[in-house]
Amino acid sequence: MVQLRAERRRGTPREPHRLFWAALAAPGIIWLALLFVVPFYAIVAIAAGGHDLFGYPVAVWNPVQWSAVNFTAAWRDVSGVSAFVVPIAVRTLVYVAAASLLCLLIAYPAAYFVARFAGRRKGLFLVLLIAPFWISYMMRMLAWIDLLQTDGYVNKVLSFLHLIGQPVNWLGGLGITVVLGLVYGYIPYLILVLYAGLDRIDPALIEAGRDLGLGRARTFIRVTLPLSRQPIMTGMLITALPMLGDYFTNQLLSGTAGTTMIGNVIDEQLTASQGLEEGQGAVFSLLFLLVLVVPMIYYVVATNRSSRRAA
Repeated sequence: MVQLRAERRRGTPREPHRLFWAALAAPGIIWLALLFVVPFYAIVAIAAGGHDLFGYPVAVWNPVQWSAVNFTAAWRDVSGVSAFVVPIAVRTLVYVAAASLLCLLIAYPAAYFVARFAGRRKGLFLVLLIAPFWISYMMRMLAWIDLLQTDGYVNKVLSFLHLIGQPVNWLGGLGITVVLGLVYGYIPYLILVLYAGLDRIDPALIEAGRDLGLGRARTFIRVTLPLSRQPIMTGMLITALPMLGDYFTNQLLSGTAGTTMIGNVIDEQLTASQGLEEGQGAVFSLLFLLVLVVPMIYYVVATNRSSRRAA
């Protein structure tokens, strides 16, 4: 205490200089600026830009010269006579909700088993659960295509079990195929987050519930499940947000208009061969980003609230 008081009187800093922390944060700030801020502003410049004589979008970097032409055209696709976006957006929400629920129903028991009953083999079980997903996403989806063909192993197994009378065209535009593809693609993230949260639960709290006369089921409902609420929320956010913008899974496993998701619409507009719809695609990208910000803000607020309660 005497030394600290002497340092205060002399004005000697007790922490490293601020320039050190600024230099330490500089690489991350530069990385964020180059890979997020600059591309984001480029999208805004295209969305608020104009068109040349041939109808191609022209980026306008000066905010004073921004135009609402692309926003008006995008609004016509949402609520005009030729509107087509709303049904696709609703379909996307239904697909993502179903896939997220299936992910939770599959991932929670797996993560719970590894966290509570795997013992010293936790690392081994985690590797076994995650190892198949070290293969590239495209390769795994291509493997799914082979399995789901009319003469693939899925139809062969179902026919052997007498569950179907004739082969099912799984790749012919079925919504269930897209949902299962989303589940398969994003479930590892949820398993890892749930495992990390469940593994941090103090076993003494569970034992206390058992000592108070609660059975296994009631202990799980009254103790484990409430304590895992934050990991569930985090995992569902990490899983559902990428699903909302996914277009590759649908494109590979279906590719039909009946299963189009909002990500496919944005991808088609941004990669149009004529380039006439890039401005509208940029607008939809911005609107989609605004929609994603809402659950992220809710998550931050809920996390801060739970942290204050825990403190």
